[in-house]
Amino acid sequence: MEYIERKRLLFFGLPWTFTKYTVMEDDVVINSGFFKTHENDCYMYKIQDVELQASLPERIFGLGTVICYTGDTTHPKLELVHIRRAKEIKDYILRASEEARRKRRTLNTLDIGTDIE
Repeated sequence: MEYIERKRLLFFGLPWTFTKYTVMEDDVVINSGFFKTHENDCYMYKIQDVELQASLPERIFGLGTVICYTGDTTHPKLELVHIRRAKEIKDYILRASEEARRKRRTLNTLDIGTDIE
């Protein structure tokens, strides 16, 4: 399964920006720019948590912002801003990241700050 969404203007949810989000089974890719393009990607197994935010104007126009907290060093907070089908995409990323970690047998641990000396 693959999702391709464009960042949209908050005004009527029109896709007049040059940012495209591609969510695939193995990774999430953000392409942005017109004259100078920038591509950033993150493997699905590095995504640790996913959050959905939707302000009142976003909800009025059927948009949302999906925030992925990752273990990636270049982009620890990956934001898919003002996209349609945000809830569906968030749920997909959450399931796919868990499945990718299971396939790679990757363990996710947290530092809870117990400095025993």
